[in-house]
Amino acid sequence: MPHEVRGVVARSRGAEVSIETILVPDPGPGEALVAVRSCGVCHTDLHYREGGINDDFPFLLGHEAAGTVEAVGDGVTDVAPGDFVILNWRAVCGQCRACLRGRPWYCFATHNAAQKMTLKDGTELSPALGIGAFAEKTLVHAGQCTKVNPAASPAAAGLLGCGVMAGIGAAINTGGVTRGDSVAVIGCGGVGDAAIAGAALAGAAKIIAVDIDDRKLQWARGFGATDTVNSRESDPVEAIRALTGGHGADVVIEAIGRPETYEQAFYARDLAGTVVLVGVPTPDMKIELPLIEVFGRGGSLKSSWYGDCLPSRDFPMLVDLYLQGRLDLDGFVSETIGLDQVEEAFAKMQRGEVLRSVVML
Repeated sequence: MPHEVRGVVARSRGAEVSIETILVPDPGPGEALVAVRSCGVCHTDLHYREGGINDDFPFLLGHEAAGTVEAVGDGVTDVAPGDFVILNWRAVCGQCRACLRGRPWYCFATHNAAQKMTLKDGTELSPALGIGAFAEKTLVHAGQCTKVNPAASPAAAGLLGCGVMAGIGAAINTGGVTRGDSVAVIGCGGVGDAAIAGAALAGAAKIIAVDIDDRKLQWARGFGATDTVNSRESDPVEAIRALTGGHGADVVIEAIGRPETYEQAFYARDLAGTVVLVGVPTPDMKIELPLIEVFGRGGSLKSSWYGDCLPSRDFPMLVDLYLQGRLDLDGFVSETIGLDQVEEAFAKMQRGEVLRSVVML
């Protein structure tokens, strides 16, 4: 018997979202029904609304979420009804060539629910990142549920489902930041500030935040930035070099996804340093670099997929650090809102007024 719930739907490219009645099936084999408790408003949801991901409208938006498992289908053993879980959009398969080589964070065949959620008229919905959590309940593959300590605030814990995990993982997992390193982060929105928090957790000695907005730079200091650079006022490459003895940073994390800021990251790193791209570019963007510079500067140029995280490993650990007071997840929550305020939250996000608006259900 399908469950009738309210959800936020994007019906067509660029149109304002609407609150619709959604039909959510009972879970089938390998699936889980989750009562959503919180869901962050992420740029990716806006990209879906704008048609920047694909044209599989209508979309059921929302993916950065935490909730409680209500029911599971046959064969599900890792989670059970009543478990408090964070949802993830890379449920590893365990069988692809990446998984079999011991690199499941690169899984090339991640799972989603087999059944479709629909509108009341039977129109099938495309859930954002295979989740669709701007809804009172959602249906996911059970592997998309990671059980964590229920003492955590749902508003804070849910942010690990996407942006905060992407940033922390870009620093720790992809960038390999360790004790004593110098780190620069270009772009201090939610993902960039999470990268700063990750660098601080890893013991970086110097963490340089770069942005064009003084308000965001102030936020960055709250997450562990030791120095800030307003790139409207000074050249960020020269500023980063000046703050690192003229050498450049050991790790530079680009959290915007633009050619010009990627080039800044490339030249702002030390010899044999690492550049990590975690900002998401659009398909039309291109970059041109002198090949002799790529060779001569050495080091690594990396992209970070979801912070190269393994949810079963990383989510519980980070929730524990949060509960110990060592990771300020609450600091990312700018406001809590209802389902009917998502469109307004998109506008605030575009104006740079919030780190995260979080829908509470």
